[in-house]
Amino acid sequence: MVQKQQLPITSEDYQRRLLMDRSVPGRTGVSLPALDVPEQPLPGTGMLRDDLELPEVSEGEVVRYFTNISQLNFSIDTNFYPLGSCTMKYNPRVNEATASLPGLAQLHPRQSPEQAQGALELLHGLQEYLKEVTGMQGCGLVPLAGAHGELSGILMMRAYHMANGGSHRRKMLIPDTAHGTNPASAAMGGFDVVAIPSDADGNMDMEALRREATDDLAGVMFTQPTTLGLFDTHVVEMCRIIHEAGGLVYGDGANMNAILGRVKLADLGFDVVHLNLHKTFSTPHGGGGPGAGPVCVNERLLPFLPEPVISVEKSSDGNRYVFSRPTQSIGRLGGFFGSFGVLVRAYTYITLLGGQGMLDISGNAVLNANYLKEQLRGYFDLPYDRICMHEVVFSAKLHSGVKALDVAKRLLDFGFHAPTMYFPLVVDEALMIEPTETESKETMDAFAEALRRIDDEAANDPDFLHAAPHSTPVSRLDEAKAARQPYLRWRPD
Repeated sequence: MVQKQQLPITSEDYQRRLLMDRSVPGRTGVSLPALDVPEQPLPGTGMLRDDLELPEVSEGEVVRYFTNISQLNFSIDTNFYPLGSCTMKYNPRVNEATASLPGLAQLHPRQSPEQAQGALELLHGLQEYLKEVTGMQGCGLVPLAGAHGELSGILMMRAYHMANGGSHRRKMLIPDTAHGTNPASAAMGGFDVVAIPSDADGNMDMEALRREATDDLAGVMFTQPTTLGLFDTHVVEMCRIIHEAGGLVYGDGANMNAILGRVKLADLGFDVVHLNLHKTFSTPHGGGGPGAGPVCVNERLLPFLPEPVISVEKSSDGNRYVFSRPTQSIGRLGGFFGSFGVLVRAYTYITLLGGQGMLDISGNAVLNANYLKEQLRGYFDLPYDRICMHEVVFSAKLHSGVKALDVAKRLLDFGFHAPTMYFPLVVDEALMIEPTETESKETMDAFAEALRRIDDEAANDPDFLHAAPHSTPVSRLDEAKAARQPYLRWRPD
């Protein structure tokens, strides 16, 4: 038998080489036309660099290199991305087409309102949509992200208390399951954070809440459904207790995907809520942006909205849309008018789906999460065995020595992104799975089967899990070192 000769380098290895490794002196990837203007002298030597190494490669090499590394990225367009509490769902391409229309994409932020009436009408329409979704009386589109929306809400709550003789109200209550941005936003707003524990059913502990409902209470920050993926059945009582103590109720809208068209937060007793348009209303997000976190408020907080909001002036000539400043506005929170492209995408999404579409989103999101809960029952620990909402939280602690991190890394070998790990903090070895409404039954079946296989490996070959992933370009990293000492540029060997 003739032994097959081992190639010194595979095509895959070559494609992964950095451009500098492929550089050949004198090779070029561009041909410039003949100079048709007078040649200009170079700057002085003090302005020139002679130590900047640039790769000398052909155009084809450049295209292959960047195409190859782009295919190493994990994205919702390539694989299932069940990142709990982040709503990483498919984003319809029609949203992108609308946001790319020249009249919107090329609109200058300093265009006069008279020349941008179509854009302002769109923004006003989005404000009205979000008021309808939440049941609130006012909406401001300025905040640039979810955490920015949180800060906006907190600053409005502070302004309200200051305007009504409540400067002594410094205490902000936050559940122990909250997103980490909640206490951060409250602290940035000048409040003292007090954590409220969860009870045995995963709801807020009402006795602990009552003990903290004193005359120094500013309010509570609350996510409904909670980050345990559960609808807190104490929510109406919670709002009543807070209001009777003179506080306000802030709603983190990160999990609105579960209740669209079914529950209006204003009806439950919330005073202000931010909405993550880049989650619930289908704008691509990740990698730091873009995002949008509009805030919706009831009548008592309406005067404090950040400026500007879009108002409509009616006349015999028709409607005219203008920027306006609420009477006691907390002011500007950023340049211009928020993430306009994100707002256009959200408007498109809501307009095309309509009321029935909102119901379909929440209905299918909840159905999918409960389907996965039942598919994985008995394989992973279920700390709160209740009907869940848009996401389900498991624990990976069934097998001694196997961590949630091991499960997450092994999932990469099956072509799936990991769920959110180790959050909420009240669940040991937490795995928070959110399938969203856009995933098919076949995808969820494949995902559940992968987790069942991982469960079997955890019981019979845990060392194999500890070494995962096995098929990715980069194996398991020292994540703390990678975060603190990243390689951000090419380095010679």
